[in-house]
Amino acid sequence: MSNVTKLLHTRYRLNELERSVRFYKEVLGLQEVRRHKSPRGSELVFLKAPESEELIELCCFPASGPVTVQPDLTHLAFEVVSLEEFGKHLRQLGLQFSDGPHVREDGSGFAFVDAPEGYEIELMQRPRRYFETVGQPGA
Repeated sequence: MSNVTKLLHTRYRLNELERSVRFYKEVLGLQEVRRHKSPRGSELVFLKAPESEELIELCCFPASGPVTVQPDLTHLAFEVVSLEEFGKHLRQLGLQFSDGPHVREDGSGFAFVDAPEGYEIELMQRPRRYFETVGQPGA
């Protein structure tokens, strides 16, 4: 069969690579998997969430001009166990949600935080019944 088999990574181009790498590692808790320079000169850093296989590729390539992210163009969505606890984590870092949190009666919800360079990060909390059937993450 000639169909694709899985998603490998999503790329975001940036102006300031290290500032964004710090955000994704310190604020979101992503792990740096590898970094290298591409044959054309792009600086690349690959990151992943602890329980995911898919990677995020952060790319800095000044030769292609400055990056300007349009509002509401794209976002990455990550699962969190608790939006309330994640909000406390943000406040300890001097940050806050840019929208939300919005929590439904079943306990599911979402919120957004702005990453450097204007990319949005969506944080999603599963409904309470989800954890009753699969258990808490990391347990």
